[in-house]
Amino acid sequence: MRFRRSGTITIKAKNIALVAHDQTKPELVAWVGSNEALLQPHNLWATGTTGRIISERCSSLKITMLKSGPLGGDQQLGAMIAEGKLDVLLFFMDPMTSLPHDVDVKALTRLSTLYNVIFACNRSSADFIISSPHFEGEYQRTQRDVSDYVQRPI
Repeated sequence: MRFRRSGTITIKAKNIALVAHDQTKPELVAWVGSNEALLQPHNLWATGTTGRIISERCSSLKITMLKSGPLGGDQQLGAMIAEGKLDVLLFFMDPMTSLPHDVDVKALTRLSTLYNVIFACNRSSADFIISSPHFEGEYQRTQRDVSDYVQRPI
């Protein structure tokens, strides 16, 4: 993880995933473009086409590319969440389009909730996240105790 100094506060780099359904890709790309400077110190991942389009528009950002969502990118993100390697999931969803990989999207929503990962599904929630003092500062999210579930008799 990277750290940088800004005045007297230490800024902890967040691990952030950028994902968008086809109809919301332009909105996510525009949002990333308008927040490019704030995103630069963070570690970014993106699925398939979304990552390619963002990289073309925002050349100063270093983005680790994953597979397209329906081709396994959603599962790659799910694994990152389960392994504690993702802090923020920005997934601009299109609620008006039926998706063949809807179960994958539901799984990401469930894992984000279970592991208490910061999750934005639209521009308004992404705006609130990026404008929070926690975005650039230290933030320790709480972890749910799942020991009863893991240790249950089968």
